[in-house]
Amino acid sequence: MSDNGFDQIFPLGEKNDAYAQYCIGQSYLAPLTDGDAPVSNVTFKPGCRNNWHIHRGTEGGGDQILMCTAGSGWYQAEGEEPISMEPGTSVRVPAGTKHWHGAKADSWFSHLAFVTPGGEISNEWLEPVSDEVYGKLPKN
Repeated sequence: MSDNGFDQIFPLGEKNDAYAQYCIGQSYLAPLTDGDAPVSNVTFKPGCRNNWHIHRGTEGGGDQILMCTAGSGWYQAEGEEPISMEPGTSVRVPAGTKHWHGAKADSWFSHLAFVTPGGEISNEWLEPVSDEVYGKLPKN
């Protein structure tokens, strides 16, 4: 078990300061691979979630893949019901989809994340997930 009491198979990583402005709460980032399709382990403390955002790309790129490896979290695409993510849950987020993901209120959450390679890969950060919207989700 790690020092923070959250056991996972991938490294916790460093505080995700580079993206802190796009999150409510504390997240951590552990890059696992680099290259054309970098893979990172992203860990969220309980209650932490990222803002609504959109991944974009051309030539078949820009889809985001999320694979829950530990804890319990949420993924939600705009206009759709939230999906509970538990270890083993995978979600493919098509390029151009407005969405957010993060930990449940009472659980740490880790997922592997990568964006499919292609042309003109970008990420557009949008508004935070409000406390009102987040507060309506089940706690665990």
